[in-house]
Amino acid sequence: MEKSQWYIGTPNGVVMCVDNMVEHQPQGRFYHAYSREGARFRTVEQFLTGLEQFYNWINFPYPGTNDRTFINAGGAKILHGSLAERTKIMKDEELLSRHGELGTFIIRVQHRQNSSWQGRITWMDKNKTVNFRSVWELIKLVDGALDSVCGQEEIPAELSWTESSLNSEGGGTSRRMSGMD
Repeated sequence: MEKSQWYIGTPNGVVMCVDNMVEHQPQGRFYHAYSREGARFRTVEQFLTGLEQFYNWINFPYPGTNDRTFINAGGAKILHGSLAERTKIMKDEELLSRHGELGTFIIRVQHRQNSSWQGRITWMDKNKTVNFRSVWELIKLVDGALDSVCGQEEIPAELSWTESSLNSEGGGTSRRMSGMD
């Protein structure tokens, strides 16, 4: 299989390795270039919170809006580490060698705008790349891929990895994916 979509290409690129599903929740770990240890997650919420903390830590991509909470703790807490802490210690090739039992995804968040994320996700097992416009689309794409591997339920037509939702360069969204049919 040609691995043309297998690249990190950004300082915040992450490899998500899903090892199992428990009560429809993916469990596994994600890796980034700043640590050799994988960050474990047992739910989608833990995964997304871990990624958000990572993006805040490296300060990339810069968030377009401040966090909103019910409790005003005197301003947003910004995580700043020393420059030494943010030095890449794992090369892209090593990151790409990590794999999950059920599925492996490369996630490249390009923007954090409108209180959400926009970017590209590559399903390494199928060598398919799709752009996502929100965290919700990201979740649905991962969920659909894992459902197809586990043989659980049909992937919704509005968010899929089918050829009709991929542009000629391996990514992008179509009218079908946007739900505008």
